[in-house]
Amino acid sequence: MIVGCIDSRVPPELVFDQGLGDLLCTRTAGQVLDEAVLGSVQYGVEELGVPLVLVLGHERCGAVAATLEHLRTGAPVPGHLELLVDEIAPAAHRTRALPGDWAEHTMRAHTTWVRDAIRADPAFGTAHVEAARFDPGTGLVSLLP
Repeated sequence: MIVGCIDSRVPPELVFDQGLGDLLCTRTAGQVLDEAVLGSVQYGVEELGVPLVLVLGHERCGAVAATLEHLRTGAPVPGHLELLVDEIAPAAHRTRALPGDWAEHTMRAHTTWVRDAIRADPAFGTAHVEAARFDPGTGLVSLLP
């Protein structure tokens, strides 16, 4: 099962060279968790016997960029976008002082946080949960520590 981003450059079936129906996927902007995503993951693990959940972040994530822009400007976040910013912002705050690319650090920190949240939930105890980063430019997927 892939918990990934809605970005059109990151379709899990193409990333992993799989056919339609070969992967169970849930996609939200910035792979943000909500109750619908968690319920979908639990359905995959408990009802379908999915043994692996992969949280897939990616380079140049628009949801991360939008979150950083709202944090930089302090502009109000309109409507439902507030959920995305609220979920990604803690990773941005934790990585702000790191040298290098703030967006990349935020994406990695948020992706591993999502992995850790799923791992910690007893509803997913039978599944192995990992986090990875996809680079659309090279096509490479690398596991995150």
